[in-house]
Amino acid sequence: MEKKSILIFDAQQRSALAATRSLGKRDDAIVYTTDSSSDSLAGSSKYSKEYLQSPDPVEDTGEFILWLKNIIETKKIDFLLPVTEVSSRTLLENYQHFNTVKLPFADLETVLQLSDKNRLVELADSLDVPVPTSIVCGNAEEALKQPITFPCVLKPSLSKVLVDQRWVSTQVHIVHTQTQMEQALQHSYFRFPFMVQQYIDGQGAGIFCYYQKGEPKAYFAHKRIREKPPSGGVSVLSESVEVHPIMKEHATRLLDSVKWHGVAMVEFKVDDQGTPYLMEINTRLWGSLQLAIDAGVNFPHLLLDGEYGVLAEQSHFKVGVQLRWLLGDLDNLYLNLKDRNQTLPAKIFHMFNFFTPKFVHRKHEINRLEDLGPFKYELKKYFSRS
Repeated sequence: MEKKSILIFDAQQRSALAATRSLGKRDDAIVYTTDSSSDSLAGSSKYSKEYLQSPDPVEDTGEFILWLKNIIETKKIDFLLPVTEVSSRTLLENYQHFNTVKLPFADLETVLQLSDKNRLVELADSLDVPVPTSIVCGNAEEALKQPITFPCVLKPSLSKVLVDQRWVSTQVHIVHTQTQMEQALQHSYFRFPFMVQQYIDGQGAGIFCYYQKGEPKAYFAHKRIREKPPSGGVSVLSESVEVHPIMKEHATRLLDSVKWHGVAMVEFKVDDQGTPYLMEINTRLWGSLQLAIDAGVNFPHLLLDGEYGVLAEQSHFKVGVQLRWLLGDLDNLYLNLKDRNQTLPAKIFHMFNFFTPKFVHRKHEINRLEDLGPFKYELKKYFSRS
């Protein structure tokens, strides 16, 4: 059996670790991992044959591409798997330099059409997919001239923008007053196009999809039980749930319209009346990827097989499977306990939930007995920051 050599980027990410473990277990694959740090989470896994430190694409895209071309040649890489926006955009924008290697994405223009929040709103409107009322602004001065109803959301078109060959992270701002809005608009990334958007008070939800050359092949969904920070953020305890039929319909309509290829996370916010409003589409793997794999939808396998013409389809998965990121959950507990606005009974309740074990249908994301290297790495980093 001829083995495929796979290079997984962004090895500090939990999604990269999930992909490394998933693909590294295959008999037909050899997995290499890479990031710009001297060591990494996914690189600590026994399923990573070798960890390769790269130049930082944020700091110098040109140096990163030269390094990558050399690695592809020397390691005979067949398949590239980036898991963050910077690495995926960088690879797509420079794909002409190594286009004999498989890259499981749609073309750059299609990716930008879904990633650019301004363009996505226009697409959703044309397809009758509900979106918050939005005003597109070219710059901060233009926004200040608009009739605004507070609270509102200032949403940059892209989560990262390239300025002078350097990637700059943007941020979504919820503002409640004119003064807050003026302060937020002082950030440099509001020199680029953005939206002033209606604030939707509701719960976040999402649909995770895999498409193969325009055809939907797999869907997955989960709910967040605990997050870091507790007010909303990264999932630290999540559970697989049935795919919501209306959100699935909206996601399918959007992805079908662009003949999508690869994975996508379609995010919604559901208001009190049960209406799901489209928030954004992430065109890459997501943080809680391991939960989907544990529940039975192995997205990394689908991506790899799909690039080699295997028509894989996944219609069922286990509902009720939980995934816990232990150290992230510990941070959640700490933040709840230090919150002066919470009562003592509420804090005791958080402690009870944290320490109560669940022996059935729950798995830990990082600490796994068959592959303890990443957990040792994470513990070392965690306590060195304390």
